[in-house]
Amino acid sequence: MQRTFFGCLPQRCWMKETNRRSNNRSVDSPMPSIKKPMVYLIATLVVLSPVIALAVLSALATKPKNLGANNGRLAPCPNSPNCVLTQNSDSQHTIEALVFNGPPEDAMRKLKAVLAVIPRMEIITETESYLHAEATSLFFRFRDDVEFVIERQSNVIHFRSASRVGHSDMGANRKRMEEIRKAFR
Repeated sequence: MQRTFFGCLPQRCWMKETNRRSNNRSVDSPMPSIKKPMVYLIATLVVLSPVIALAVLSALATKPKNLGANNGRLAPCPNSPNCVLTQNSDSQHTIEALVFNGPPEDAMRKLKAVLAVIPRMEIITETESYLHAEATSLFFRFRDDVEFVIERQSNVIHFRSASRVGHSDMGANRKRMEEIRKAFR
């Protein structure tokens, strides 16, 4: 036999008290009731706030001022892991350059043909020995700057690929450049 709490079973006393409170709501109640649509709205905002923040961050990102080749050298990578560069001495950012045979003009044509088939890749600036393209991610529309410079004496194309915002790119720049290398061969 269960013990009673002031003349009723504990489960029933709780239910009676809960029903009494819900039926006797007053206008002056300090805790207003929250309706289901409001709960759904709050939950949706909590879930979508990181997505919205990333989209705003992407939209506000501007083109870096250090783009371009200076005496055949591209800008160094920042300390963050979201950049790869062939003209680098630290192992975190270093990646192998593209090697070509034949005239540099043919190598540049071949490189442009490779870039043309990569989704969301747009060539922004090009000269006879330099090329700057922007790669845009599918979902958040993040832009990465991809630069190439031809070193004519050694038949090498150096490149740099860097994210405009954030700290990590989860290896996206390195993976993209390895795919470009494979397609260029």
